Amino acid sequence: MLGTRKNKLIAIIAIVILLFMILWYLSTPAKEKKEEKVFDDRISPMENQALFVEILRIRNRGLMDKMLSYSLDWRNPPSFYYIIKVDGKEGSSKGNVGETGVYTTWDTIGYESSMVFDVEEEKEYSDVTISIIELEPTGLFGRNVKEVEKERISLKYDYRTGRWTGDDYFMDKDGMGHYLGKNYEIWFNLYQADYDHDGIPYWVEVNVLGTDPAVDDSKLDPDNDGIPTSWEWKYGYDPFTYNEHSKLDPDIDGIENIEEYKMRKYFANPFQPDIYIETDGMEKKGIFDLPHIFYKESQQMIIERFARHGINVYIDDGWNALPNGGGELLPYQANLDDILGKQLLAFYEHNFPDERKGIFRYVVVGVRKDGGGFITPVKYNRFDAIYVSNDFNSMMTRIAFTPREIRVMLAKAILHELGHSLGLMPGIFPGIDLMSRKFGDRYPNMPDDEYNAYLEKYYSVMNYQYIYNKPWFYSENKSYLFDYSDGSNGLPYDWNDWEHIYLPTFQTDVPAYEDPSIETFEDFKPVKDYPELVAKGWKHDENLTEKYAKELEKFVLIKNTNAKIQVLIKEDAKENEYNLRIYAKPNVDPVFAVYSLVAEGKLVGNKIEFYSQQALIDYAREKIKESE
Repeated sequence: MLGTRKNKLIAIIAIVILLFMILWYLSTPAKEKKEEKVFDDRISPMENQALFVEILRIRNRGLMDKMLSYSLDWRNPPSFYYIIKVDGKEGSSKGNVGETGVYTTWDTIGYESSMVFDVEEEKEYSDVTISIIELEPTGLFGRNVKEVEKERISLKYDYRTGRWTGDDYFMDKDGMGHYLGKNYEIWFNLYQADYDHDGIPYWVEVNVLGTDPAVDDSKLDPDNDGIPTSWEWKYGYDPFTYNEHSKLDPDIDGIENIEEYKMRKYFANPFQPDIYIETDGMEKKGIFDLPHIFYKESQQMIIERFARHGINVYIDDGWNALPNGGGELLPYQANLDDILGKQLLAFYEHNFPDERKGIFRYVVVGVRKDGGGFITPVKYNRFDAIYVSNDFNSMMTRIAFTPREIRVMLAKAILHELGHSLGLMPGIFPGIDLMSRKFGDRYPNMPDDEYNAYLEKYYSVMNYQYIYNKPWFYSENKSYLFDYSDGSNGLPYDWNDWEHIYLPTFQTDVPAYEDPSIETFEDFKPVKDYPELVAKGWKHDENLTEKYAKELEKFVLIKNTNAKIQVLIKEDAKENEYNLRIYAKPNVDPVFAVYSLVAEGKLVGNKIEFYSQQALIDYAREKIKESE
């Protein structure tokens, strides 16, 4: 009897202890429970280990300079191939490209290729090199060729994290998976065998994110911010805390993160400024008419000019299969006008997809009775639609009589109009859109000597003097003639265009209207009373802004200029959301700009904290080391 009571007492005590342990576990904060996590240092337990190397695009950088010389070299694209080496194993594209076995082009866009390399199980790192080999003609009349390595990228791939270091790395100056070399520009990707095909390595899923390595995280969005876990991991965002991706624009190119995600197949990078252009041509009027298209050579000139300033330009002239995408030939229509009638609206509405507006600029190459071109705001006051003529009138206006000169002049005209979409508008600086008085009195009240000083000293494609009235081959200073000015002639007659361009101009209402009553640039009345920052529910914290200004500059990834910083706090934020935002505005005055959201974080006490993938990786490695 006594034994039975004792056993019952022991059972009751055991139940109480068990209940206490359950209650303790349920009440333990998530951070404390994480300490109990079992870490796993295996690299590839679910797949045979392998490394995939994708070559997405290779662009030769020499065409622009050839187009600006008198030679015929622009007609002779380079012949090249690539070699990939992984831990001593070698693969080559030679003999496997088109009819000749090698690429013979200035740009391989649209011709992606890949190789796979088997590696030993549980290998931690692989050494990877990508080489571009060019076939250079030698001997009499170039009958022989020699193979010359023109570019080499050396990398070290980490199978635990899926990242690489070396000549290219995460958050470097030209974007991960993009290498701007001296002779070639290369887009590529490395990834390893992965059971669930989401691009997140097993080690990261188990030890860092705590996700299931058997479930595809490119289809999951646990924080419901519109972008899946795999993309957020790739670019350093917290997959489990809501980010305002519809507003985040860390590189301040006007393409917010949600749009960068949509454009991921077309080289979009949230930390590398991009300009996207859709271009359509126009049907010819007759067999003797010039082609009304954006020539490939003209495209390459513009791509290269921006590349030299750290900005990537992507031009869809048919590489996207999207209905009404680039490369259409629009019905012949002459005499389009930039002010009266807005005839470009019809093409903008029916041939430029709505889902591209706010991401792409729209360029139409057609005809115009007086030659030239224009940029116009067909919807509200956004300057995102460009019309440039390419016909006999344009050829005579620009003094271009050879195929090369026609292409150069078309590129110059489009670069000029693009400048307006970057904020370089007439009225803010007298040299912009200036031409000799005999062709139009743009500033009638300006003294002649001052007017002529702007004409001569503002060496920029934004100055009509260097497009139409003075042929490029007559200029004494050729370096400025297919370029925006670098301000080397000094104010007041020359300013640095590159320090004043504002990429989001094409999606921001310009604070001046070009109505039909405007006759001279003196009639423009730009205003500055538009709001620069609208963030309902957020309050500017001047003390935090001043205290962390220098430290927060690391989040500003814009090129060519500096920026103003603002720190905003959300006082009623929930515990599991970001309560701090970093806004930045490029210092491009007098060009109009607004603040962009560049980063989010948390204010804990008086300290600012940001999500850090590297800190999580280091923590996991430390715990694994402790358990060994």
